[in-house]
Amino acid sequence: MCRVVDLKQAVLAKNDEAARTLRAELAARGTTVVNLLSSPGSGKTALLERELLLARERGVAVAALTADLATENDAVRLARSGVPVKQVLTDGLCHLEAGMLSRHLDGWMPDDTRLLFVENVGNLVCPASYDLGESLRVVLASVTEGEDKPLKYPTAFGLAHLVIVTKTDIAKAVEFDEDAFRAHVQQVNPGVEVVLTSARADEGVGLLLDRALAVGAGATVHAPVMAGRVDGHLDHHHGAHDHGHDHGADHSHDHDHGHVRPHRRADAAATQTR
Repeated sequence: MCRVVDLKQAVLAKNDEAARTLRAELAARGTTVVNLLSSPGSGKTALLERELLLARERGVAVAALTADLATENDAVRLARSGVPVKQVLTDGLCHLEAGMLSRHLDGWMPDDTRLLFVENVGNLVCPASYDLGESLRVVLASVTEGEDKPLKYPTAFGLAHLVIVTKTDIAKAVEFDEDAFRAHVQQVNPGVEVVLTSARADEGVGLLLDRALAVGAGATVHAPVMAGRVDGHLDHHHGAHDHGHDHGADHSHDHDHGHVRPHRRADAAATQTR
């Protein structure tokens, strides 16, 4: 008698287990993982660079791992912040997976790292399906992408713990409808916080760092409604299972810089920005 095996579910179940293990290991050493998802060109790297600089000024030990199909451009930019940065080249793979992340962290990330920011591959489809062991999943969208972005990518936005709007300094020029965007976000992810930022105009810079520190200090993270509706073996940290992929070979390049000691005071959770 033949047995039909759902390869997609098997691949993702393996990722789930790796993510749970990684989350537990990092939590034991006091590290909080922040998974950043967005389309290409959202301004994710520009905002992250500002957040890393601010973290260093505050004395918070942070590190960043950035993934791209090709080039080390983002790592070079982020390394200017002076915190440990690592580039992962996926050679065509459209997302990171928990096992990949674990391998790249092994022997690289400083022991006292309080926050690890993971800049996922620029893509709102595949990355949404893979838990990386994060405690905070953030989806970013720029004002240039249109107010209906959450409706076009309901899995990515529907499983976010936090939604960030970027490039608000040009919102008026591109006729961005903030109310419509917020309504569409709430349609797919009721109750999730939406914050407005502009790395260029210094609007909202520090909100991402504040939220991440609050989660690391034990603040309750938003629980997306969609998380309870996706495939059975998922928990609230993860996305719906849209795709299964085999890994290609991946390569990494380190851009290491001296890191600072963590500030031991627990940062209070900032109030929501509406």
